[in-house]
Amino acid sequence: MAEAVISLDNVSLTLASRAGPVEILRGVDAEIAAGESVAIVGPSGSGKTSLLMIMAGLERATSGSVRVAGHDFANLNEDALALVRGRNIGIVFQSFHLVPTMTALENIALPLEFAGQADAFDVARGLLAEVGIAHRADHFPAQLSGGEQQRVALARALSPRPQIILADEPTGNLDGKTGDQVVELLFSLQRRRQATLVLVTHDRALASRCRRTVRMADGRVTGAELAA
Repeated sequence: MAEAVISLDNVSLTLASRAGPVEILRGVDAEIAAGESVAIVGPSGSGKTSLLMIMAGLERATSGSVRVAGHDFANLNEDALALVRGRNIGIVFQSFHLVPTMTALENIALPLEFAGQADAFDVARGLLAEVGIAHRADHFPAQLSGGEQQRVALARALSPRPQIILADEPTGNLDGKTGDQVVELLFSLQRRRQATLVLVTHDRALASRCRRTVRMADGRVTGAELAA
């Protein structure tokens, strides 16, 4: 296997609740190689999304080691984590999370502007063309279909050319045909960019597209298998 770009060692996550501490993740170990595609599957409440958020640095592990793109997340403050995330990780959410007052073009250019990239809008236009909706550049999210919004979200996630793409139920809010189109686009872009892809999904057909499937239950990894 190629060198691990994501490495988790005995990772646990415990959150407070009115009823007391709740164990979300329990001693999770995982290694994901550069360029690999991995699906995380399991029943609702098994800890899939929480695991993805820890990989993204959006949630802090309670204990254990989290190393992503050569960085030990335990040693980084929030500003440093945001910097690592902005340079190395693209995140695609089920509910798009586009800025409603910004056009498609502006949404895609946003992370590049934050990074101080002078040609942010030129890059954003190229990405809009790459995901097939260049003609929607000046439309706001409310004027776009669900599939178009997810294409914008995917282009935004890829705009900094991250080496890691994290996707949480990327087709969850889309109909079957539109979801299939977004999936084809996602895997095509991953191959072209030679990026690492980790996705959370309930869709067995989508999981089977990945090189490896990791199964979770009750906050633990219960198994893993390579694609046939």
